Amino acid sequence: MTTQRTVLITGGNRGIGRAIAEEFLAAGHRVAVTSRSGDGGPEGALTVAADVNDAGSIDAAFKTVEEKYGPVEVVVANAGITKDGLLLRMSEDDFTSVVDTNLTGAFRIIKRASKGMLRAKFGRVVLISSVVGLFGSPGQINYAASKAGLVGIARSLTRELGSRGITANVVAPGFIETEMTAVLPEETQQEYLSQIPAGRFGQVDEIAKTVRWLASEDAGYISGAVIPVDGGLGMGH
Repeated sequence: MTTQRTVLITGGNRGIGRAIAEEFLAAGHRVAVTSRSGDGGPEGALTVAADVNDAGSIDAAFKTVEEKYGPVEVVVANAGITKDGLLLRMSEDDFTSVVDTNLTGAFRIIKRASKGMLRAKFGRVVLISSVVGLFGSPGQINYAASKAGLVGIARSLTRELGSRGITANVVAPGFIETEMTAVLPEETQQEYLSQIPAGRFGQVDEIAKTVRWLASEDAGYISGAVIPVDGGLGMGH
């Protein structure tokens, strides 16, 4: 019997985040998700408003979850944005806003979650990165930097808190069928597919199942790892 955990997923109202929330719900866990508006999460989850750029709103969201479900034992930092553009055309704001949401936002979430995890001597931190963070991508210097930075967070966190029953791991999705890939032109989609050894895009539930496994007792001795779920696209990176 799997121990029921209290799970918080940022950006859990759509795409990969929503699929992760649904996977934990199906496994019988107590699930909360954040969205900027405070609604739109999957049925059965507690949806709370939070802006990962605002530590005060994060604290308020955690308090709401703690009052209903108890301390957060599993945190999935998934909220992220893109502002793509080639280096010479990328404004400083385009760079800093993406890094602040995707990287500093994850730091804020983990810092708040770690208090309860340290008291419980148990915690699972899962950071949603991207194949782009290690593989690189033209026009995504800001996004790639933010996603690569999550690896440094997970590994440093492992060294800081690993002896306290807390693990920190990174999941690096490749091209996954979501609203974001659906809007790509057919020609672009075919170009991407030609680079993926598996010959297909991934499904959101393939990411969700990997995240759920990393949060389980079965993965208790795995920490500081980067798990690619990309059909072989970024192997070796």
